Amino acid sequence: MSKLNIEIKAKCKSHKHVRNILKTGNAKYIGTDHQVDSYFNVNNGRLKLREGNIENNLIHYNREDKEGPKQSDYSLYKTTPNSLLKPLMTKALGLNTVVDKKREIYMIDNVKFHLDNVKNLGKFIEIEVNGTDKSNKQNLMEQCKFYLNLFNINNNDLIPVSYSDMLIQQLITL
Repeated sequence: MSKLNIEIKAKCKSHKHVRNILKTGNAKYIGTDHQVDSYFNVNNGRLKLREGNIENNLIHYNREDKEGPKQSDYSLYKTTPNSLLKPLMTKALGLNTVVDKKREIYMIDNVKFHLDNVKNLGKFIEIEVNGTDKSNKQNLMEQCKFYLNLFNINNNDLIPVSYSDMLIQQLITL
């Protein structure tokens, strides 16, 4: 199933501050997930296998690498933990990199919030405003901007790329 979301990723100085705002706004706490995302070599977009105790999906997505709210078109395929999918895909496509993170997940209506602690990278927040192809993209953008302002996220903290790109860049600069 193909979906659309508008999203941001930013460095987060205080998960506690954001968590308090979410609780005040009656966000539903989904849980804390230890997620391992394995990224595979592909010619178009990004392909990752997410293995966690809450979320397990094969995810393909296309997204611009730019700061601020950006459109992400993605497809999800629900998987089961400890399947043979990872070794099969690694053999067929090659493993690009692995992102290991602890993620707190919250929801308010169609907006998903992630408070991430990414191994070797640090603390981040992700905001995903979810819609369908028929959703008004401008409304989704406005929702995302609302939360950027609410959490007082400034432009210097915005991250234009994926965690996988950040880890690869980190290895290149060593």
